Amino acid sequence: MARFLALDLGAESGRAALGTLHGGLLAMKALHRFPNGPVPVLGTLYWDILHLWNGVLDGLHAACDLELDGIGLDTWAVDFALLDESGKLLDNPVHQRDPRNAGMIEAVCAVVPKAEIYNRTGIQFMQINTLYQLYAMVRANAPALRHAATFLTIADLLNYWLTGRKVVEFSSATATQFYDPIAGDWARDLLERLGIPTAMLPEVVPPGTILGPLKAPVPNLEGVTPVIAPVTHDTGSAVAAVPAEGDRFAYISLGTWALMGAEVQQPHITPAGMAYNFTNEGGAAGTYRLLKNSLGLWLVQECRRTWATLGEAHDYDALTEMAADAPAFGPLLDPDPDSPHFLTPGDMPARIVAYCAQTGQPAPQTRGQILRCILESLALKFRQTLAQLEHVLGHEIEVIHIVGGGARNALLCQLTADACNRPVVAGPAEATSAGNIMVQAIATGHLASVAEGRAMVRRSFDLTRYEPNPSAAWDAAYARFLDLVSASA
Repeated sequence: MARFLALDLGAESGRAALGTLHGGLLAMKALHRFPNGPVPVLGTLYWDILHLWNGVLDGLHAACDLELDGIGLDTWAVDFALLDESGKLLDNPVHQRDPRNAGMIEAVCAVVPKAEIYNRTGIQFMQINTLYQLYAMVRANAPALRHAATFLTIADLLNYWLTGRKVVEFSSATATQFYDPIAGDWARDLLERLGIPTAMLPEVVPPGTILGPLKAPVPNLEGVTPVIAPVTHDTGSAVAAVPAEGDRFAYISLGTWALMGAEVQQPHITPAGMAYNFTNEGGAAGTYRLLKNSLGLWLVQECRRTWATLGEAHDYDALTEMAADAPAFGPLLDPDPDSPHFLTPGDMPARIVAYCAQTGQPAPQTRGQILRCILESLALKFRQTLAQLEHVLGHEIEVIHIVGGGARNALLCQLTADACNRPVVAGPAEATSAGNIMVQAIATGHLASVAEGRAMVRRSFDLTRYEPNPSAAWDAAYARFLDLVSASA
């Protein structure tokens, strides 16, 4: 029997989960949960990094009476911290949705051509990317950037605080849009042309690297339990645990963001990939995640938050029931990751109503109609991404796996199967923590490979299969969706 602790931090919440491997099965138990969210201060949107650190410490204390074989931490990508020469934070990490990023793609591409950036990095163009956040700091002559001795992504910062070791794990490095996967190193010359300092960039280490013993003050664990860098990009950990067989599958890691793609052995840096804005991010065992990002359940989360401020507290199951009761094939929206309508926090229901009016569609009138608009739009976005993915890969996708919290949304899973005309297998909802634990188990010799880990996931979790029900109505809705997307391009 082996026990591992997965510290999984998402945009809405974090948790510490215990994973026990025994008899070819993985059993998981949540030990601690804590909220997460942006904090606005004088016009800047920050992450509350010390609150997150306290959540990590509380999670470790919840496991301090257990004999652990490893501790692994994963978080979202693109955001970062800058440290001075003594290893202290120079500034509080800024949130990826901060307004400073607006217009930075265009500003960067005026210095370095867009095709050159894509050919060097293979990464999707989104204004939240680390590259554009750093260039915004260059343009603002930010003191923190001028004095930075070390750059670390959020996961790597927390791992530094856990171990004292300053490195960046491969999957997080690739997501910055200034890592060159062909050269296997930072694209330093690209950064230098943009005036971004490169001496601050640390060593890049592969997933499964044992960083060292825990140095945080936690009884029974400090100085004893190894801290392992899993796939520190949370989507990469989730994809590691996709319970797929064969290679003709697509995955959707569905949470605050929706990330749809395929697992490939080499980056697909091609003109078609660039035209469709696909990304090539690092994954487990040297693989790459050829995927496309879109706004996911963020839209639902913001609606829920807005309605809660009006005194209407709804859990997610209740919101899904409202959407299920609403009429099908109403107005649609484009869940593009850089959408100026929906990217930043705010009154999302009002924004959706305004967007529908602006695009000449009948505005949704009820809570259920707003939610139905979101879910059907996501399903149609998945259909568009699936068609593009098949074009880039040169073969048909046979099945779609939905993992993450969104796998619990039975309505969206069925809508996705219907819209895409592919079977959907949903689960596990805990894929990120499961993948985190899998990579720790491989690093410590308790599992032989990702394939063995996926077989364990198939045995260990209840999975739900949704068969497609295609129809002419879906085809008509898809035609409307493509017109909408084309008009906003």
